[in-house]
Amino acid sequence: MIARLLSHDLPRNRALAALLLVLLVTLALAPFMLPGVKALNVAAKILIFIVLVASFDLLLGYTGIVSFAHTMFFGIGAYGVAIASTRMGPGWTAVALGTALALTLSFVLALAIGLFSLRVRAIFFSMITLAFAAAFQTLASQLSDLTGGEDGLTFKMPEVLSPGYQFSESPFLGVSPDGRLITYYLLFAMTLVLLLAMLRIVNSPFGRVLQAIRENEFRAEAIGYRVVLYRTTSSILSALFATLAGAMLAIWLRYNGPDTSLSFEIMLDVLLIVVIGGMGTIYGAAIGSAVFLVAQSYLQDLLKLGSDATAALPWLSALLSPDRWLLWLGLLFVLSVYYFPTGVVGRLRAMRPRA
Repeated sequence: MIARLLSHDLPRNRALAALLLVLLVTLALAPFMLPGVKALNVAAKILIFIVLVASFDLLLGYTGIVSFAHTMFFGIGAYGVAIASTRMGPGWTAVALGTALALTLSFVLALAIGLFSLRVRAIFFSMITLAFAAAFQTLASQLSDLTGGEDGLTFKMPEVLSPGYQFSESPFLGVSPDGRLITYYLLFAMTLVLLLAMLRIVNSPFGRVLQAIRENEFRAEAIGYRVVLYRTTSSILSALFATLAGAMLAIWLRYNGPDTSLSFEIMLDVLLIVVIGGMGTIYGAAIGSAVFLVAQSYLQDLLKLGSDATAALPWLSALLSPDRWLLWLGLLFVLSVYYFPTGVVGRLRAMRPRA
């Protein structure tokens, strides 16, 4: 049953299976195991980035397409929910309509990029997608009447998802059962369903063709596969999943702006997570997102503890200053690439398989 759910793409390593199980249980019980607003926000962000990174890995790791327009689709999903909820008011109709319109726009743009640009090779295609992303970010910043401009849009969700909604007066396992809890488990369910869907896609005959195109595009075309069609379809699917990730972000934050979903820094984070987790492995999106976002969120706190503990050694205390967290994050990334050149998942799967 589990093998069928995972599309027969099993971890194939005990350590990896245990790691994925721990991550699944931790995210499933995060509201109860990790008290505090910050911890819950980090867990929710991990869920959102799992979908976003996995959708990008479908494009990069399985098809071999390097695109810098991925955050554009992420932003379209977030703006779709934000604009619909702002204009129509809080309600499930606004969320559904905003998501549907965002998916439609993403489909059209991904199709346009695929048809006009996927015949262009390597760096030229990457530059075209970067131009699309930059143009869309500029457009979102300037259309203030529609998008709120640089200030973004703050909106309300349906009452059942609002933090003030209480579906029980008595706490459950020490946690107040409110709308925030419902929203978190809505994101958890969406992440699980979308991740299983992507596993199914990459392990289908369609996914095998994508991997063949990645390995040798000319050979795939020579044996009869229409490479442009497959690459365009992969781009569209990747864009649609990224759009759903953007909708999840808007539902959780109840706010969206250019820097929230369209920033190029998000694109860089996605690239780093793909490398850390392992390209061409949907599981790598889950592992990499958890490792990167936890390090990004708590590294400053750990450095502060280290700096305070080494106050007697001024040079070491200065080196461990929280202001230098980007230096240490970069060092961790370099070490991860050095010791895990194929990512965490790739390295673990290369070890001796389970009995």
